[in-house]
Amino acid sequence: MKNKGFVGLGVMGFPMANHLHNGGHKVRVCNRSEDKSKRWANLTGENYFLTPKEVAEGCDVVFLCVGNDEDVRSVVTGEDGILKSLKPGSIVVDHTTTSAILAQEMSSKCLNQEIFFIDAPLSGGQIGAESGKLTVMAGGDKNAFNKIKELLSLYSKFVRRMGDSGTGQLTKMVNQICIASLIQGLAEGINFSEKAGLDTKGVVEVISKGAAQSWQMDNRWETMLTGEYDHGFAVDWMRKDLGIAIKEAENNTANIDITKTIDQYYKEVQAMGGGRWDTSSLLKRLKDD
Repeated sequence: MKNKGFVGLGVMGFPMANHLHNGGHKVRVCNRSEDKSKRWANLTGENYFLTPKEVAEGCDVVFLCVGNDEDVRSVVTGEDGILKSLKPGSIVVDHTTTSAILAQEMSSKCLNQEIFFIDAPLSGGQIGAESGKLTVMAGGDKNAFNKIKELLSLYSKFVRRMGDSGTGQLTKMVNQICIASLIQGLAEGINFSEKAGLDTKGVVEVISKGAAQSWQMDNRWETMLTGEYDHGFAVDWMRKDLGIAIKEAENNTANIDITKTIDQYYKEVQAMGGGRWDTSSLLKRLKDD
């Protein structure tokens, strides 16, 4: 069995790499912060490395879960990037949320070396990564995808190839557009309930059993009521993702006016010092009005 590589041990990557390890795979890792690599190595008994190039040596599949377009470009094509050591026939699986253009660019660069690049952004957040119940939306070569599908299932509850390179990222944009509206609706509903003097806990228990139910309602209403936001998917990350979707909408002429408005609401949360708060902190700006 050939080694697997994993670059990026953040709140998502760390548990995902662990699922691969627990699935019986030899996993080589690296992270921008060496401390996290050391912690993962101590936990699993596996080796860690200082550069993506070193991680990719001897691997048939390398997974990425980093920050943004430039991070992916650096990890893949940089001086110490994985293309410096990957062999033809290898597969790169990028779980980073990026632009579709970046995914297509990386796919082209990889194909020049007969390496396959799969853009495979995720939904489910830290909770999904830790529990192994993520959703994966992938774009890229069909045969390459079929080869990695079983690996993806080690930390996912649902995996689907959406089409050619870039379609995984386009699907993730739809995901973020929908989530933004759900969170804003939940924030407004909770704020309305409190202003009306209702038992908000009872309200949520009732409406969560009907058509208003959502993942956000099930997993965030309690911490929203108590004003706890130091967890989960950060506002800074959400604004990055929404910025990608807004830019793509300018290209394909889609009307996403509500998404643009909510993006500005998140800008207000950032101005309140909430860049690292969970996305459910949209309620905070309503309570502070």
